[in-house]
Amino acid sequence: MNVPKLQKIAVAALEDIKAQDIQVINTTKLTSMFDRIIVASADSTRQVKALAHHVYDKVKEAGGEIIGMEGEDSGEWVLVDLGSIVVHVMQPAVRRHYNLEELWQARPKKSKAEHGATATAED
Repeated sequence: MNVPKLQKIAVAALEDIKAQDIQVINTTKLTSMFDRIIVASADSTRQVKALAHHVYDKVKEAGGEIIGMEGEDSGEWVLVDLGSIVVHVMQPAVRRHYNLEELWQARPKKSKAEHGATATAED
């Protein structure tokens, strides 16, 4: 299954069960391990698990390959490995702590101190 179709299925599955703050990060220029990371938040361990299982089920129904799923025991952070896409469903506190969006961004943001006094709104 191609990446755009797989991404569409995964994001739709997250939206079905009201995942919050869904972010898709293109990692093709950063790693050869996968093409996308999808990060989403859920309010409870129950919702985290439900979202991860829903992604798993929808991708499988569409004929996509599931490499594995980890983190179901705690329910604070569940990872669904779809091969070319890795889906992370996290509780908000865990998401803030690990900050995957910043970790996987293509161009690290520089602090104002690194830019000097002429930092712009783009930074």
